[in-house]
Amino acid sequence: MKLKPVLLSLFSPLLLSSALAGADVSPVAQNTADYAVRKYETAMIDTLAELVRFETVARDDVPLEQNEAFSGFKHALRDQARRLGLEYQDHGHVVIIALGEGPEKLGIVTHGDVQPANPAKWRKSPFYLDRDSEPGKLIARGSEDDKGPIATALYAMKAIKDRGVPMKRRIELLIYLAEESDWAPLKAFLKTYPLPAYNITIDANYPVVTAEKGWSEVQVTAAATALENTGKPYLSEFYGGYFRSQVPDEAHASVVNATPQLMRAIRARAAAHKAVQYEFAERDGGLDIVARGRATHSSEPEHGVNAIAFLADALQVYDWPANAAGSTVRYLNDLVGTGILAEQFGDIAYRDDFMGPMTAAVTMVKAEGEGLTSYLNLRRPTGKSAEQLDGEIRHALADWQKQSGIELANIEVELGDPYRVDEAPHVEPLLQVFRQFTGIEDAGPVAIGGSTNAKLLPNAVSFGPSMPGAAYTGHSEHEFITVEQFRLNLQMYTAMMIEIGNL
Repeated sequence: MKLKPVLLSLFSPLLLSSALAGADVSPVAQNTADYAVRKYETAMIDTLAELVRFETVARDDVPLEQNEAFSGFKHALRDQARRLGLEYQDHGHVVIIALGEGPEKLGIVTHGDVQPANPAKWRKSPFYLDRDSEPGKLIARGSEDDKGPIATALYAMKAIKDRGVPMKRRIELLIYLAEESDWAPLKAFLKTYPLPAYNITIDANYPVVTAEKGWSEVQVTAAATALENTGKPYLSEFYGGYFRSQVPDEAHASVVNATPQLMRAIRARAAAHKAVQYEFAERDGGLDIVARGRATHSSEPEHGVNAIAFLADALQVYDWPANAAGSTVRYLNDLVGTGILAEQFGDIAYRDDFMGPMTAAVTMVKAEGEGLTSYLNLRRPTGKSAEQLDGEIRHALADWQKQSGIELANIEVELGDPYRVDEAPHVEPLLQVFRQFTGIEDAGPVAIGGSTNAKLLPNAVSFGPSMPGAAYTGHSEHEFITVEQFRLNLQMYTAMMIEIGNL
């Protein structure tokens, strides 16, 4: 299937009716899915409101078992499971909520931790379910990634229980609590956990994700070098970004000894960036600049506007002295640019016919001990070995240092492996569920730039919650799920559990 924007008509009652021609979902799955929406749509939204209250963000200074937000979140899950008549197990970093008995299992994998959120950029607290500011949207951190899917799965299981649907497989909902920060505890858990034959993550996109790019990163540190001549224009500051998997929506720079001519040149170049808002503050001999773009998940940089990249571009009108800020801006302009395909970065750009191109997004620039570090997030498909890509990255950086005369203080390259599963037996039944409830008859497997815990499980694929062609709002400062999408997800997750749970 070729991804394309999803029209609003996708959600019309006609498309969601059970009378779609050519549907292959069983009547019991269709009827139970319809029941789930009639009976539990309001309760599902209320449960989401309860779950997003907890600021389940990893903290370096507090381990998970001592973090009150995570403890409270677990208690809320336990109480919800008991109220719904579901089994609850607490394994530390992993919570399991289950329905049914027997040795054969269906694993539904999600996570309860979330990325940080900047409260100043939200109309209401990011940890409060805002149902009113934008009618039809449920706005909160975790609403799409991934507390919304947790609430959906709970009520899909409850509907199946209510209706007494015969199931060949026990359903186990695995809720991992460190997906955004540390996969090691999950890897350790899976060593002794009896793995289900069928595994589905609900942390990505529809129709069915069978391939994920590898999360990768290039960290470049520019040394905090003292300038020999402080009478000329130079950058005293350059920084931006909030965390390493978000296209940044804000960046800052400070120019010292800015001449009127230089200020005019910067303003003129910035004016060409129509998607970026700039704020300029002139002070005695200087200029402070703030660039505001649009944040998005760094796996989908095409949906964002990178404030760091565009601010660096606005500053390209001058050959900045090579202190930390100046060196960083020159590196970003020379090798990264404002594109998203790494086409300026030596020979590293490439693409795969199914998984698409490698994407690149600078996500953060921040001061560290040795100087100023920039973080370039790459999402790499199959088609080029890690050894080759690592060599090309280092070669491009070595050439740049030689040509620019700037010696970098540190370079770190981390290359994650892409994931692809081509023969999972539950792909076609999942596609049948998607086709029936959306009416998109040509739906097929897709690849994504994101990285989920599917990589750790055998034959795992992803099923929602985001529609194809729609921007994924998780990790953004405007995360939401629409009420219509939430309702559709409840139908599809209910049907999915029945169909795959009876394979």
